[in-house]
Parts: sequence; structure tokens; C-alpha cells
Amino acid sequence: MKVLVEYNKGEIEVQIPEERMAGLVEPNDVEIQGSPRELLKTALTKSEPESFESFLKAPGKLLVIVNDGTRPTPTQAILDCIADELEAAGAEFIIATGAHRGPTIEEYALIFGKNYERFSNRIYVHDARKHEDCLFLGTSINGTELTINKRGVEAEKLLVIGSVEPHYFAGYTGGRKGILPGIASYRTIEENHRHALHPMAKSLQLEGNPVHEDMMDALNLLDNRIFGIMSVLDKNHQIYSLTAGDIRTSFYDAVGKAEDVFVAPVEGAVEIVVSICRYPMDIDLYQAQKAIDNGKLILKEGGILILVSSCWDGLGDETFIKLLRSSDTPEGVHAKIAGEYRLGYHKAGKMAEVFQQAEVWAMTEVPDDVLRDIFIRPVHNLQEALDEAFKKLGEEARVLFLSDGSVTVPTVKQTIF
Repeated sequence: MKVLVEYNKGEIEVQIPEERMAGLVEPNDVEIQGSPRELLKTALTKSEPESFESFLKAPGKLLVIVNDGTRPTPTQAILDCIADELEAAGAEFIIATGAHRGPTIEEYALIFGKNYERFSNRIYVHDARKHEDCLFLGTSINGTELTINKRGVEAEKLLVIGSVEPHYFAGYTGGRKGILPGIASYRTIEENHRHALHPMAKSLQLEGNPVHEDMMDALNLLDNRIFGIMSVLDKNHQIYSLTAGDIRTSFYDAVGKAEDVFVAPVEGAVEIVVSICRYPMDIDLYQAQKAIDNGKLILKEGGILILVSSCWDGLGDETFIKLLRSSDTPEGVHAKIAGEYRLGYHKAGKMAEVFQQAEVWAMTEVPDDVLRDIFIRPVHNLQEALDEAFKKLGEEARVLFLSDGSVTVPTVKQTIF
């Protein structure tokens, strides 16, 4: 049977014997109840505890927090609906880069669309490494020092525009993530992400998750009015749901909608998983790791996970690459993390967990020598790789395709690791 696999903005065709095909796992089909404008109007009408109109009219400076280009958030579609109101309110904007680089010209267009020229002189880019631009708020319940960009602290009103989908160690994206890591200092992000290796820091998990707890503590320490507009996309990256209101309410309401889309039931684990990282989440290997982490949930021990992600912008933060390259074995990665933690080490640690249980192959634009150095086998022809995997794992081996591996969480009755 023919399977079309997304790669960057194109497709790759592979042929799979029917008896070898375990399935194609993708986000669930959901019914969209209106246009983005209609969905947003309904969400704003239901917003609690105050209306969007009263929020905008409240005294004080308004700062709008928007995601950078590594997220599929439909920011420009939302701005198209409320740009006039934001301009009338004198809104300024800050791009919540977290520890990522600032946006390119193309990414500004992706984020703001036709509204870029309108607001270009009011757009700021958060730089986590400029500690002098941040203010200390306090310490979280887990001991994380919470230091946030002063623009976010000093603005009387914050509007956070985000998207909610499962996240491999924060539980879910969106909501409070606009603050931490979005506009937090590098040191705060580093301390927060140290908790990513905690057993409760995993996809779909909020209660007891120390990463989430830090984020909520940062939110609670801010003395601002904070309004949230949260989106949930369907499997075609169309807006399925919009929630609005207090940042906490809008986030938790969106979590339920995200589960409708992204939590996908499967019969059981298989020998081969092809986990596909769709554009724009395929920007670099740092982001593509999420597809590895979700793919492992349906992979048998000793199996082969094939990552398909162009990584068109390279590696991303290279800290995790340096750690992986400095270790002779995956076990050595964990030993080094135990001795000293730096931001990005959690990424290496999560990857090393998979390397200890299975083989990881990857079809990317990352140089072959780099992949080999970090325990990943490079792949240049997906069909040939699948044929070889079948041959290596035997006649009973089956393959399952995870078509949107960055955000889809497959659930099985029992997982191997």
C-alpha cells in the first residue's frame, strides 16, 4: 500500500506490504464549528471573569505576548480579527522567544501577516540572555528563581496569544508558557527545564509536574491583568477551537479541546515507528526531538524509530548536541547530566532514554557525521530504510506511521518505556 509522508513542505511516497502495515496514527478527526472570526467571537463572548472589551478598556499599558516562528500558533489569523481593537488600545507586542533566537524576516511575516507593517514599530523581541532586561519576582515552590522580562512585569495588562497541544515535559504548551519560558530570563528557563527529567514531567501530565508548577508560580507572581486567547488546531492545522478569558481558565479549557485532537488510541506497540515532524515544527533537531519522544510511546524495546524531519534550520540550540557528542554511550549522557546541568541537557537526556532502548534513524538535512556522533543513523532514502528495517527485524515486524509526531500522543494499554 502507498503511504505519503510529509517532508518539509513536500511529500515522500513509500510502498508498504499490507501485512507489514500496523497503521497510520494521526490527530483525531474533529468538526470545526465556524470560521476563525466566528470562533473567536464566540470565545470572547464567553470569556470569564471579564469581557475582552472591559479588559481592553481597563487603565494601563497593554502588552501582547505572541509566540515565535517555531510554534504553529495561528497568531496572524487571530490578529486579523482584533487588530483594530488592539491598535485603539495602544498595544505593544513582545515575541516570546524563550531561549530561542529572534525571528527572521520571513518569520515576522508568518507571525503577523498583513499586520506586521501596522505594528512593526511596537514589536519587541525577548532576549533571554539580556538578564538586565528582566526583573526578579520570587522563587517557585520547586526553588526556581523566577525572573521575567520587565516589559511583561511593568505592563498593567497582558494579552497572551498561544496554542495548546501536548508537550513532552511541560504536559501541554500554551497559557502560562507565554510567560515561562516565553519571556523569562535564560537562568530561569535553565532552572525550570532542569525539572524536565523528573518522572512526572511528561506529555499530558500537569498535576505533580514540577515544570508546570514553576510556570504557574511565575504566572501567579505577576501583578497584572492577564487575558488569554488560546487556539487548538486540527490535524490539518486549521483552527478547531479558540478559548478566551483569564489566562488560567482559557488554558485549561483549551487543554480539554487539545485532548480531543491529539490523544490518539492505538492497539499496541510495534517494531518500527516512523515519526514525522511536520512544518513548521521541523525547523531544527532541537524541536524535532518531540517527535522522537512521542514515537517512543508505541515502539517495542529493541525496535527502530525513524524520524522524518527536514531540520531546515539546522540543530537549534547546540548544547544538547555537544553533550551527546561528548559521551561514548547513552548511559554516559545521564551520568554527565547528574554531575552538571545546563539548558538543553534535558533534551539530550530525553533522547538518551530512547537510545538505550531502541535504534533511532533519521531522515534530515543534518550532516551525517553529526547524527552518527549522537547515536542516530542517517537516512537518505526512506523506502530503502524501511526495507532494511523490515529485513533486520524479521518477518513479523510491522510499521506504524505517526503522521504528526511532534504533537500527537499515542496511547496504548502498556508501553515499554
